[in-house]
Amino acid sequence: MTPRLFASLAILACCAAVARSDEPLREITHPHLKVGEFRRVYDPSAGEKEPWYINDHTFIRDKENVWHLFGITHAEPANPLDELHFVHATAGELLEPQWAKQPHALSVDRSPRWNEKHLWAPHVIERDGLYYMFYCAGGETNETYRLHLATSPDLKTWTRSDANPLVTDGFDARDPCVFRHGDKWIMYYTANRPAAEGNHVVMAVTSDDLLHWGDPKVVFTHPVVGKWGGPTESPFVFERNGKYYLSTCEMPPYDSTTFWVSDSPYHWDIGNAVGATPAHCAEVVRDGDKWYVSRAGWGRGGVYLADLEWLDDSSDSPE
Repeated sequence: MTPRLFASLAILACCAAVARSDEPLREITHPHLKVGEFRRVYDPSAGEKEPWYINDHTFIRDKENVWHLFGITHAEPANPLDELHFVHATAGELLEPQWAKQPHALSVDRSPRWNEKHLWAPHVIERDGLYYMFYCAGGETNETYRLHLATSPDLKTWTRSDANPLVTDGFDARDPCVFRHGDKWIMYYTANRPAAEGNHVVMAVTSDDLLHWGDPKVVFTHPVVGKWGGPTESPFVFERNGKYYLSTCEMPPYDSTTFWVSDSPYHWDIGNAVGATPAHCAEVVRDGDKWYVSRAGWGRGGVYLADLEWLDDSSDSPE
């Protein structure tokens, strides 16, 4: 059996288990935050002949204060190795009931130059008027998964970077999230250590220019060992009042995001969980003094947002 076929069968088994949601979320002893009720803000099935889903996704606001949503998309049922496009939708406000569907932001390029197998987990940031989209493009084997970059001046037209692949790592290195700390950029992604079949971990690499990345290190280790999915999916990092928060999709259950806190953006401990919510592939979004948590996933009918409430007495530091 080929590695790709074996991977496909394992992922299909994971798809079959999505509906099981009877396992409890992680118990939080000292919560820092509370997540409210989720409201759907975008349905990718609108205008389509069959239901579509969105999985890992990202939000960003442009220079004209228009919000943009990008994410993995595919017709139901789930088929992750055939996820070939990134959805793009826009809205004037995050909680608008009707986001405008745009043409796909990016589609897979399987030419020898780019050698992309699928498109997973976009994360978009802005630097000096240019937008950077980091994403997983798959690999010849699971141990050689590639993280790619495309850039855009307007969030509409995207050009792949000549620096690709930015990172090649395993097992199934994917779900990049880029965060600015001091004079360095940090890219987080999920992987396994050791790569063949080790603990599910969150890795970090650093860069001065968003093109060249190095100094890989493990910043979070989960005690679960395995492959294909696992409890460090969709890592997302943000800062508030000098504390650094990491969220991961801690499957199972499928809809389960846990938040961890640290004094450093280079290490989180499994014992420092400070929040949990029934969300898959969550991202934290800030709009002024309002905080939100998103969720999506296979069979979930689109993208949802919920209010994030901080439980301490300190006010948010300025942006």
